[in-house]
Amino acid sequence: MSSTVTRCPAYSRVRGWFMLDSYLPTFFLTVIYLLSIWLGNKYMKNRPALSLRGILTLYNLGITLLSAYMLAELILSTWEGGYNLQCQDLTSAGEADIRVAKVLWWYYFSKSVEFLDTIFFVLRKKTSQITFLHVYHHASMFNIWWCVLNWIPCGQSFFGPTLNSFIHILMYSYYGLSVFPSMHKYLWWKKYLTQAQLVQFVLTITHTMSAVVKPCGFPFGCLIFQSSYMLTLVILFLNFYVQTYRKKPMKKDMQEPPAGKEVKNGFSKAYFSAANGVMNKKAQ
Repeated sequence: MSSTVTRCPAYSRVRGWFMLDSYLPTFFLTVIYLLSIWLGNKYMKNRPALSLRGILTLYNLGITLLSAYMLAELILSTWEGGYNLQCQDLTSAGEADIRVAKVLWWYYFSKSVEFLDTIFFVLRKKTSQITFLHVYHHASMFNIWWCVLNWIPCGQSFFGPTLNSFIHILMYSYYGLSVFPSMHKYLWWKKYLTQAQLVQFVLTITHTMSAVVKPCGFPFGCLIFQSSYMLTLVILFLNFYVQTYRKKPMKKDMQEPPAGKEVKNGFSKAYFSAANGVMNKKAQ
């Protein structure tokens, strides 16, 4: 993003905020993330998979609670600022813009925490879950949101995180419940989580393009970039959806596993998992 972009009034307030003054921490954390996948798979190759049931239970609960906080705070702060749903500029909401920026910092930071989704896959030897879609989404979101916080941490930027926080409440609640085999029979709705993800992306593109059709002063280049990036996710998710649900018959994979069937971390062999909105069904 060009430095000539008109910045949100919150910009001066984010100076000195953790990890925002320099891009280097974000860049190096992303490099460490990618190296951890490669080196971790090598390390675990001849070692037994870890269970991590307790850690995953706390992790899923933590992400669910953080997502609930961000959803509530984004709704309250944009309501306070009288945000326009169709198009919100970067200068008119005053202190509410600062409040939005604070929530979006947590949203940015949460993308680094969600790198653990992949690390847990590595430690549990779920390599089939570590797809291009999974890694692309995790790595790119963290870096994109560093740019957002530095140039446009308010205004039109609020909409995507609001939807995504809601989706994450559902998604990480599902993961947390899936840890317990007794809950599997109630978790029939995984397909609909994927559909909700796709709806989220389409709504975000629609919201973004509405500001192109009827401008309000939000940077045009940022709107085009946002729409283009969301389009890549729509394409990748549609491909996943077709591969998972259209070309293969649905299987009742959330039932209790038969006696003696391997269960790791509360999941049967047929369980599915997802991270930051990326759902991947384990190959049978």
